[in-house]
Amino acid sequence: MVRSYFHLHLVSDSTGETLINVGRAAAAQYEGVSAIEHVYPLVRSSAQLERVISEIEQAPGIVLYTLVEQDLTERLEVACRATGSPALSVLQPVHSLLQSYLGAHSTARPGAQHMLNAEYFKRIDAMNFTLAHDDGNLPLDLDEADVILLGVSRSSKTPTSIYLANRGLKTANIPLVPGMPLPPALERARKPLIVGLLASPERIVQIRQNRLLSLKADDSSSYVDREAVANEVAASRKLFAKHRWPVIDVTRRSIEETAAAIVELHREHRLKFIAV
Repeated sequence: MVRSYFHLHLVSDSTGETLINVGRAAAAQYEGVSAIEHVYPLVRSSAQLERVISEIEQAPGIVLYTLVEQDLTERLEVACRATGSPALSVLQPVHSLLQSYLGAHSTARPGAQHMLNAEYFKRIDAMNFTLAHDDGNLPLDLDEADVILLGVSRSSKTPTSIYLANRGLKTANIPLVPGMPLPPALERARKPLIVGLLASPERIVQIRQNRLLSLKADDSSSYVDREAVANEVAASRKLFAKHRWPVIDVTRRSIEETAAAIVELHREHRLKFIAV
């Protein structure tokens, strides 16, 4: 298949995360087409916007933006029309819907969603906890976690933990190593949601081989032996079933999809405590 490319300009007065996610989600629906992304975060002055416009003029394409200052918005739209670049305010339809429903006008506050509020500091606290409890570290205070992830080596425990921490969930992860017992504190933990992560032996072997290759290490050990890995995965599956821990197969799941499933499981887990 011949792949075609287009320039995608993402202009934001904040971090640009919203635009990046929206742009990539939309572009992913078109096979054989790839976006050449140009990301411009923290555009809050005329001088900054003019530099953006200069780049759009050099590489016309689609322009998505989240600018709340009316003067900047109007200047960008004029420039886009001049270059033949279709432009869309990603948040405007949402603002219009809220304004219609609430009967109130919004106040222009660039980056308002990133204010240093209680939710922000909760995420920082969760990130600190998660980093300190990575790969089985500090097992004594596991009951302080919101979520505990278990799985064999290379089952996406660490990246999933960090993603959950960014959602405000204190997450510990514990590797399942043949011959190594689980920390006693895990048996006593009642507050956290405990989730088992599974992947096919083929997928685990592939990731482990890539890991060893990057480290220029010997790949002749049982660490990448197909039968040994299959036994590890089977043992982990039995362990999860024994304790009736929910299980997520991450073989074909992205980190985001895995995390979304865990967030929903955690919501249901918390409701049990509320009901009691």
